[in-house]
Amino acid sequence: MQPLDYTAKYCVVGAGSSGLTAAKNLVALDIDCDVIEREDDVGGNWYYGRPNSSVYKSTHLISSKPGTEYTDFPMPAEYPDYPSHHQAWEYLRSYARAFDLYRLIQFNTSVVSITPAGEHWDVALDSGATRRYRGVIIANGHNWDPKIPHYPGHFDGLALHSAEYKTPDVLLDKRVLVVGAGNSGCDIAVEAAQNAAQTFHSTRRGYWYAPKFVLGKPADQIAEAGLKLRVPLALRRAFNVALIKLILGDPTKYGLPKPDHKFYETHPIVNSQMLYYIGHGEITAKPDVRELRGDRVAFVDGSEEQIDVLIYATGFKISFPFIDTQYLNWRDGRPQLYMNIFHPEYDNLFVAGLIQPDSGQWGLVDYQAQVIARFIHAQRHDPTKAAEFRRRKATPRVEMDHSIKYVNSTRHYLEVEHFSYRNGLKKLIRQLAR
Repeated sequence: MQPLDYTAKYCVVGAGSSGLTAAKNLVALDIDCDVIEREDDVGGNWYYGRPNSSVYKSTHLISSKPGTEYTDFPMPAEYPDYPSHHQAWEYLRSYARAFDLYRLIQFNTSVVSITPAGEHWDVALDSGATRRYRGVIIANGHNWDPKIPHYPGHFDGLALHSAEYKTPDVLLDKRVLVVGAGNSGCDIAVEAAQNAAQTFHSTRRGYWYAPKFVLGKPADQIAEAGLKLRVPLALRRAFNVALIKLILGDPTKYGLPKPDHKFYETHPIVNSQMLYYIGHGEITAKPDVRELRGDRVAFVDGSEEQIDVLIYATGFKISFPFIDTQYLNWRDGRPQLYMNIFHPEYDNLFVAGLIQPDSGQWGLVDYQAQVIARFIHAQRHDPTKAAEFRRRKATPRVEMDHSIKYVNSTRHYLEVEHFSYRNGLKKLIRQLAR
């Protein structure tokens, strides 16, 4: 069947937080687009209860409002510092309404495949239709394909990934083991401490824990002040370590392993309650799992515990099932893209939201989308600027901040230091806007 001619438009895959701002910024520069969304409303990961949403009932943002919101659409003043998942979803819906994005979105439709077609891209849909688009912006997110470690043996109890966890009723009066020290893992461990008979928390290494509030203000806003003042990294690191120890205490005093890395070198664990519940004996820290033994779990230190519920808070795979990795310059387990957005060769294929910042994400993706839209616009209206940017993006993953050396793990494949990354995007916007 001949593809339908949509070559006057771009296709945006996904109507979550990244897809919405991608569409909004395309429209702002008179670039026509369609948005393809598999659910029946916007919100993506923040559309609680949907099959591909990984948020649970008690989820709140771990970055505060100013560090999360879009660049030109403030969160409501009545929202708390750390909005709930429902408030986050309502904010995204309000954004879509405010910029008249719903008219662009085709709901209840999935993208089956994306393949090159000369200077265009063919997008096959689950309806059976294939559309030929001018270009594609992939914005389906990267927190939806669960990554589960493989341990020897088998487990007889209830095992689930954090993406499947929704409410604490599955924890009630159970002996629970949470594996993984990301923010979701620590949040679920705290929730288990409030509902389970006993909670164990397994981690492979020691981590730094940061409070959500410092002196009554969200901790990320305090940190932002130091970045704006250009305080050197070594001084910021020393100050924050001292402040955290003053507020929460030394993690090793709670029986946790000493961090094997410097502060900032892993994605921050923002949790004011984790050490509290460890200190009260409601959470028992454990090392890495060695073996699953039916209704028991053995750990690498030789200890063993009876476990009823095992929750893997072990992150997600970087996964784009609808496009072959050869078209994403894929190497070393991830796409190698300039600023995690731009393909070194294709000028009409982009990925929005492929980052894990140390702060909020939506505003950063807004800036990403502004650069994407301006480059597309320049290709038709300012060939000189387009050619300059084309040369720049030919070398992937440059102009990222290298002052922080992140721990070498899959968890940090997409990690960016938000302040320098944001400044880099704003610089590109200025250059393309001249």
